[in-house]
Amino acid sequence: MRSFNQARWEEKLIFELSKQGRIGYVPADVEDEIRKEVGNIYDHFPKDLIRKDINLPEVSQLQVLRHYTRLSQMNYGVDLGTYPLGSCTMKYTPKAVEDIVNDERLKNLHPLQPVETVQGVLEILYELEQYLKEITGMDRFSLQPPAGASGELTGALIIRKYHEVNGELGTRTEIIIPDSAHGTNPASARMAGFRVVEVPSDENGCVDVEALKSVLSRRTAGLMLTNPNTLGIFERNIVEIAKMVHEVGGLLYYDGANFNAIMGIVRPGDMGFDIVHLNLHKTFSTPHGGGGPGAGPVGVKGFLKDFLPVPLIDFDGEKYYFNYKLKHSIGKVHTFFGNVAVLVKAYAFIRLMGGEGLRKISEIAVLNANYLMKKLEKLRGIELPYAKDTPRKHEFVISLEKLKKETGVAALDVAKRLLDFGIHAPTIYFPLIVPECFMIEPTETESKEELDYYAEVMEKIISECYSDPQIVLNAPHNTCVGRIDEAKASRPATMIPSYKWLTKKASNR
Repeated sequence: MRSFNQARWEEKLIFELSKQGRIGYVPADVEDEIRKEVGNIYDHFPKDLIRKDINLPEVSQLQVLRHYTRLSQMNYGVDLGTYPLGSCTMKYTPKAVEDIVNDERLKNLHPLQPVETVQGVLEILYELEQYLKEITGMDRFSLQPPAGASGELTGALIIRKYHEVNGELGTRTEIIIPDSAHGTNPASARMAGFRVVEVPSDENGCVDVEALKSVLSRRTAGLMLTNPNTLGIFERNIVEIAKMVHEVGGLLYYDGANFNAIMGIVRPGDMGFDIVHLNLHKTFSTPHGGGGPGAGPVGVKGFLKDFLPVPLIDFDGEKYYFNYKLKHSIGKVHTFFGNVAVLVKAYAFIRLMGGEGLRKISEIAVLNANYLMKKLEKLRGIELPYAKDTPRKHEFVISLEKLKKETGVAALDVAKRLLDFGIHAPTIYFPLIVPECFMIEPTETESKEELDYYAEVMEKIISECYSDPQIVLNAPHNTCVGRIDEAKASRPATMIPSYKWLTKKASNR
């Protein structure tokens, strides 16, 4: 086992380190040069928007350096170790991709610049759309949605507007969602004004086709699902399912959270999907721990292109321009043109990998998941739910229900103990249809050695569960923060001691 001990610093907030008069950085005197070009810069801003005090901490450069270095030592990321968070595809991001978006020529662009001055970045975004169309089998894409859930809501709103234009919104009130779906699926459908109808999984972990038949009707606006699903199982009846949904006049929506499993192998458009969202921050190389940043572009078949958010980026043979002339557009879903830095990273990643490389990514991701699954399912107290003889795709789910019954140690406890060995916990208790669920996605970037280490650590933890369960029940032991109150940790006001002080400071601004 590796020796892992996370740094523990009693670190104050940056505002608490502040002392009046401390200076961290003295910029070059460029004010005279600015005056020569534009006069007094403050004359160009409304007087009521100019603040004399912006309430920033006054700290030295060394204090800032040490402060954030210490915080980084108490953090965890994919650059430090394995991050097998199921359904999140926490893969390593090549540093070449990061370098590209840090180019000053990109960083200094402003979304309100005249279109003639941003032709380069518009060309990149236009070409990115062409790549995404080819990869997914869609006809047009909006790059605007800033996250996967935003992409889902965008897709649900397109479904709503489509039926509204066709005069059927009063009838088409239901969206069908599998019981294994991501929680954002029903949330997005509900936010778009639909009633959510759940369809169960069959004994193979796929959509129960007979149950689906029983809920399809003239009330059906659409079906939302991901393929492969959250169990890591490919929906083998997807073509039949698409036909069934279309026969009753519904639309088929693809949740792209698991797209890392099928790139270059099969396309949602060829399966029969009408709408697709992709998580560029998962599949196409952007770290997204801590809630961001993200991008969830939405692609549609040709008959739905006029429903996409505005503007789209088009090319007339000479210049790139913004196209607002979409007859049935749902309007904007995000400011300006989306999270451009994330979009450029995805573009660079696709160019870096090429078509064959993208396919290789999926092949290795599937290989890694099945290799690790085979090692773990042999361990005592671990069971593989559903379709035990069916290979999984990019991720797999195991159940620790038997382990809990025999030792009293739950999936949560095992996840906490993993942290003591420098491995991030997987997704737990999801999907809800698997008791004591452990959802593991190693991704293609993990080596065989790392997968073997993961299996070795799990074997040790399982052994502890049977020989000395208190070790696991009280984990983690080697992290900067010990076992926390899960409910209390979700309430910021109780989690941060200085929360009220921060609120007061913010209100003064």
